[in-house]
Amino acid sequence: MTDKKQSNSVELELDHELPPGEDGDSPSAAGASSPPAAGAQSELERVKAECAAYLDRAARIQAEFENYRKRSARQQEEYREYAVADAIKSLLPILDSLDRALKTNAASLEEYRSGIELIDKQFHDALSKLGVEPLEAQGQVFDPTLHQAIQMVDSDEVEDNHVIDELQRGYKLKDRLLRPAMVRVARSAK
Repeated sequence: MTDKKQSNSVELELDHELPPGEDGDSPSAAGASSPPAAGAQSELERVKAECAAYLDRAARIQAEFENYRKRSARQQEEYREYAVADAIKSLLPILDSLDRALKTNAASLEEYRSGIELIDKQFHDALSKLGVEPLEAQGQVFDPTLHQAIQMVDSDEVEDNHVIDELQRGYKLKDRLLRPAMVRVARSAK
């Protein structure tokens, strides 16, 4: 049994024997000038240096990614804080007009009314530029996704389930409902 194990170990050792050097010397001759362990040691040192370089590179990339993540989070926070700045800038002229209207001494109620109508038009134009549109409710079929019914009114003049009166206008921002219209809805008197 021991002879068989020794012969297997010899065969394994022969399989792992280094090839002859470039000058054609045998392994025993190459071993005399430089031991095979010295070549393996230099290879090990080279691999260790390469591994250290990869670890250093990975650490640097990880640090760069962490800095990017923090910078991105900071930019998003700033964007959220100042996202309304453009909307506010478009509303400031309206506020200026209201301030001027309050300071003036209108000669007549008609002049004052025309000034308020102008401010109302300014305000609706500014909202329209921001993508805010009023909902048309008067005379429309009641839609619970767009209208909030405040009262049901018996009526023979308006069709059943139609909006009779708009108490508060509803608004949409592009395709999203900002506020439903508060309405009175007709109910057949029959």
